[in-house]
Amino acid sequence: MHELSIANSILEAVGKERERLNGSRITKVGVRIGELAGVDPDALSFGFEVLVKDTDFEPLALAIEFVARRHECSRCGGVFTVVDYKVDCPACGSTDTRCIGGEELELAYLEVEES
Repeated sequence: MHELSIANSILEAVGKERERLNGSRITKVGVRIGELAGVDPDALSFGFEVLVKDTDFEPLALAIEFVARRHECSRCGGVFTVVDYKVDCPACGSTDTRCIGGEELELAYLEVEES
């Protein structure tokens, strides 16, 4: 379950930011997970909760933002969300498209209470 190691990496990043903020309390961390990132959001949430429980991070919450797979058409330049693995451009019908989004796995934001 690589989601547990991802959850641990998130907590390490939160810990470094907390130090930088001189001990301010971080209440929520938001992450963006792309459809193609290969991360199970439920497993990530569960692992995160397990790692936070009974630590000085508690009650830190995890918010997950899902990012759909997006493609760009080489012919017309249109950008569209891929649905049901259909990568043809809905505007012009071209099959010459490339993936431009949906592989994200990134920290998006922190909610901080000032001390």
